[in-house]
Amino acid sequence: METYTIGELNESSLHKALKARYMEPELSAEVLFEGYVVDLLGKEEIIEIQTANFSGLKAKLRKLLDERDVRLVYPLPKDKWIVKLSSEGEVLSRRLSPKHCHFDDAFHELVYIAELLSRPNLKVEILLIQEEEIRVDDGRGSWRRKGVSIRDHRLLDVLSSVTLENPRDYLCFLPDCLGETFTNQNLAEAGRLTVSLARKITYTLRKMGLLEVRKTQDRKHYYAKASGGDELE
Repeated sequence: METYTIGELNESSLHKALKARYMEPELSAEVLFEGYVVDLLGKEEIIEIQTANFSGLKAKLRKLLDERDVRLVYPLPKDKWIVKLSSEGEVLSRRLSPKHCHFDDAFHELVYIAELLSRPNLKVEILLIQEEEIRVDDGRGSWRRKGVSIRDHRLLDVLSSVTLENPRDYLCFLPDCLGETFTNQNLAEAGRLTVSLARKITYTLRKMGLLEVRKTQDRKHYYAKASGGDELE
């Protein structure tokens, strides 16, 4: 029977694997810089790999952008296998999660740093990956998972990526079939998104100066690409 080594991890296997993927001879790993530990530090660029939520990232990112170019790497699981282990590390089950992320899902987190995305020295790289989520039946996890703990995430493969180097690159998330003006409902239908995610996209693009509210009717905002947006290139 296949077994896994179980440990109390401060850094996930996924984070370690991505850090190794981006490591170059001229970079230093896990360096204290301007009061923050950064993943990879170079003379001109900092590479930050964010595998968790962005809600606490804003202050750190703002400080780093004042000092260096920053590449923010964010992996999303296109395919995720959930591996359930016994407390001894024996594999009890392995199943494919029904949830499959797409690039648009990055806005669930990008919304938290919306006002920083227009900074000219910030590059965002979104990865679609395959991963394993390691769970242990140890009685210490959430009641929603009946006590099963999430112990680790492991990288299996990087399938594709998109790099957002300047503000106007973010307009690629607006489907071509949208009219000149559109609502969040229109965006959700055109992009096959939830309305909640569509709201996060329009909020982020407004904060970046890429969208403006053209009119409000029946309690709905009608958005359009901002005039003068070419200046953001």
